[in-house]
Amino acid sequence: MEIGFLGLGIMGKAMSMNLLKNGFKVTVWNRTLSKCDELVAHGASVGETPAEVVKKCNITIAILSDPAAALSVVFDKDGVLDQIGSGKGYIDMSTVDPETSCKISEAIALKGGHFLEAPVSGSKQPAETGQLVILAAGDKALYEEAVPAFDVLGKKPFFLGPVGNGAKMKLVINMIMGSVMNAFSEGLILAERSRLNPHSLLEVLDLGGIANPMFRGKGPEMLKDNYSPAFPLKHQQKDMRLALALGDQNAVSMPVAAAANEAFKKARSMGLGDLDFSAVFETVKLLKHSS
Repeated sequence: MEIGFLGLGIMGKAMSMNLLKNGFKVTVWNRTLSKCDELVAHGASVGETPAEVVKKCNITIAILSDPAAALSVVFDKDGVLDQIGSGKGYIDMSTVDPETSCKISEAIALKGGHFLEAPVSGSKQPAETGQLVILAAGDKALYEEAVPAFDVLGKKPFFLGPVGNGAKMKLVINMIMGSVMNAFSEGLILAERSRLNPHSLLEVLDLGGIANPMFRGKGPEMLKDNYSPAFPLKHQQKDMRLALALGDQNAVSMPVAAAANEAFKKARSMGLGDLDFSAVFETVKLLKHSS
């Protein structure tokens, strides 16, 4: 099976590499074409435009930074719509709002193509090791066709029904993750200000009922001020904003998520947007030092 892949950021590069290592033929595209070079060295081909990739491949996957980028790759000149048609599938694994997914789906259907949204739960390391959780919705036949690729990219794919459900599920997950990261950051600082050893806190948490991989992996790095980006903070804040909009649409009160979003916005204003989302810890430190 030959797979097209659009977008070679932290996630897309790792996912494309996994496909290559597992015997898939892969044709890649990125807005900055030089980002394709490492993948070419591992056997990938390069498409000059998204349309060129879609023309060559029966299934094309995209994972892009935000709704604007997802729409641009589809609707702009030399975009996906220029070559999508009967027998061709397009899978958008970007984290976007349901309305963006539905707009893309409708446009591809009008061209006779097949569409699946499939955002992923997981960041850099799960992408590198093929341990993502895939949240698919849309064309069931395309989902079944893509399962061999999904089995390489993730530890479990879910089919969640009609287009929009994958986007909604991903936003709920990331809203929870962002809110928990804020509480975790406050806890680390509270332990320190209470003259407790925050490393001891991490050990205790890891033995209790709220032990989880995020605390285990992020905590020690946060205490070392290491925010090497696995999931950039600017994308986490975008997801919080989209989740809050989903809450508005469904009349769900979300005061905890709203407060977490403000913390991520503060971190972005501090110039931390390209660092890992755990850098929201710095906003709590700032309050500590100013008190």
